[in-house]
Amino acid sequence: MSQSSVTDGHPLDKIHYREYKILLRPERFIRPERFEEYWRIVHDIAKKLDVKVTTNHDAFNRMVREVLFYDTPEFDLYRNAFILRKRTFYKDGWPEIDHELAVKFRHRDMDTAAAVDIHPRLEGRSEIKFKDEVLPLKDEIGGIRSLFSHNCVLTTPKIVLDQGLEDIASVFPAMGAIDVSPKTKIELVNNVAVEEVQVDPGHFDFGHGLEAKATIALWRNRASETSLVGEFAFQAKFHRLDDLHHKAKARSEEFFRAVQTHAPEWVQLGTTKTAMVYGIGRSETPGHE
Repeated sequence: MSQSSVTDGHPLDKIHYREYKILLRPERFIRPERFEEYWRIVHDIAKKLDVKVTTNHDAFNRMVREVLFYDTPEFDLYRNAFILRKRTFYKDGWPEIDHELAVKFRHRDMDTAAAVDIHPRLEGRSEIKFKDEVLPLKDEIGGIRSLFSHNCVLTTPKIVLDQGLEDIASVFPAMGAIDVSPKTKIELVNNVAVEEVQVDPGHFDFGHGLEAKATIALWRNRASETSLVGEFAFQAKFHRLDDLHHKAKARSEEFFRAVQTHAPEWVQLGTTKTAMVYGIGRSETPGHE
C-alpha cells in the first residue's frame, strides 16, 4: 500500500503515547467486586517494585459504553490493518448525543504505521494519536511485544457508517488505497454490539516524569449477555518516546511483566479485543495482530 506523507503535526511522526495492555480472562469477572479485587493485586505488585500508585476517590464508579466495529463483509479494512470503531457513551442509563468515531491503522512495524496519513477530510475537530501499544507475547506469560497504532478520533452527533467503502474513504483517504471495489458495503462486524464496563481506578508514577493512568474494563456481547474479555491497561503520554528516561521506561516494563507473572490466572493470551470481536463464530481471525 502506498501512502502520502504524514501531516499530523509531528514532522518525524514520533510516538507520543505508550499504552500497556493485558487482556484478562472473562470468567474472573463474575461479580462487580472483581474490579476491586484485581486492582488490589496490581496495587500490591506496584508497591513491591517501588512504583508509586494512587487510587482515585471514585475509583470503582462503573462507566458503560457501547462499542461497534464496521468493515466490509470480507473484512478488507482489518485485513489491511485498518480498524473502524464507533463508541457511544452512556450517562445514567441514557446514550449521550455525541458519538466517538475512531479510525486506526495498527501494525507490528512502527515505520509502516507512521507512514499512513490518518487525517480526515472533514471540517471540525479531530485528534491524531500515534501510540506504542505494549502487549504480552501471544503464547507466553511475562513477555512484551508492540503494535503501533496511528489513530484519528472524532466526536460528532452525525455518524452514519453502514454505507459504501467509498463514503468512508472520502473522509479518510488512506482507506482509498485498499484493493477492493469502492462500492463495497460497510456493515457491523459479525453483527456484534459490545457493551464495555470500565473503571478508572488510579494512576502510576514510574519516576523521572513518567506517569500513567490505569483502567480496568470488561467487554460483553450485548445480544447474548456473555462476557468476552477483560482488560487491564495503563497509558502514559509524553512529547517524544526518545524523551523517556531509560530508568522510568525500564521500571514500567518490569511492572508490566510482573503483573503478568504474579497473577497468571487472570491473564488471557493470544488475542486482542478487536481480534476477538472479528473472530466470533469463525475458525480463523484475519488481520496483522
